Amino acid sequence: MKSKSVMLLLLLTVPLMASAQTVTKAKTIDQLAAMFDSARCKQCHAEIYGQWEKSHHARPLMGVAGGLMLTPLVKSSAFQVKSPKDATLRTFPCFKCHLPQAVAYAEDSLAVELTQALFTASDKDAPDVDKAAAKAKVAKLQITCIVCHNEMAITHKLVLGSPEKDVIYGSKDMATHGDPSEKVFTKGKKSAILSQAVFCGQCHGTGPNYEFDYPVQCATLYGSYQHNYLSKGGFQTCQECHMKKVGGIADHLFPPNWNDKASTSKMLSENISLDVQTLGYQSLRKAGALTPMIVVNTMILNKAGHRIPDG
Repeated sequence: MKSKSVMLLLLLTVPLMASAQTVTKAKTIDQLAAMFDSARCKQCHAEIYGQWEKSHHARPLMGVAGGLMLTPLVKSSAFQVKSPKDATLRTFPCFKCHLPQAVAYAEDSLAVELTQALFTASDKDAPDVDKAAAKAKVAKLQITCIVCHNEMAITHKLVLGSPEKDVIYGSKDMATHGDPSEKVFTKGKKSAILSQAVFCGQCHGTGPNYEFDYPVQCATLYGSYQHNYLSKGGFQTCQECHMKKVGGIADHLFPPNWNDKASTSKMLSENISLDVQTLGYQSLRKAGALTPMIVVNTMILNKAGHRIPDG
């Protein structure tokens, strides 16, 4: 009788455990965009939301100046596919950083839809209206407030557990957190990493990435920050340089904005100095044959906390 009771308990427990681990996954771009839509944040955080809208986090798959950075991936890289229907999530190693929510919350059908949009947008024979619609579809995939302030807010998940679904993580604990359009994110908790460089390091580069079927060498910015900046006595965090406070609020534009050429040039000129020294002379190798010569000494000094350029 005792063994039957144990077996019955196992039969009752296993389905419950399985259901607890069930994750709703998006089949389409629209579904994933809706799952992580942060538009409601604008109602209370209009200034921050406005900064984010202009940032590269709001267009992580668009590249610079409206380009589609993933097009070469699906058309000419080791991950290329002959047809959009052949695409899977494994076709897009870039999702690890450029769309981390897709790794856990999307199905392969989203990869197919995205690939079709990339093919259409880059098809010289496609009507302009179809190209524009394809670009608009890709632009729906963003690194939103929810991605940073919930999904990526905890690193030690083995001990601390996964981020709580009803919690927005920030710089302090809050008994309640208003969620004007939906009663979803009703609590606020402090994240131990949100103001630390390691938070940015989750995406901004420790490369190379050997976990993929075909290893890729992506940005190693966080590595250069650790090994070249901190090791030489630097102590500022990524946030102190890239999220300087404006009116007491951290800048969520996360400069540089590579689409803004003026601000980018200003940032580079402040952080990179170029010193050029020249010496001109004439070489007399034989009588009557003066040959003009020049020696150029160039020194470039990088004052940033990492290599430039880097991702």
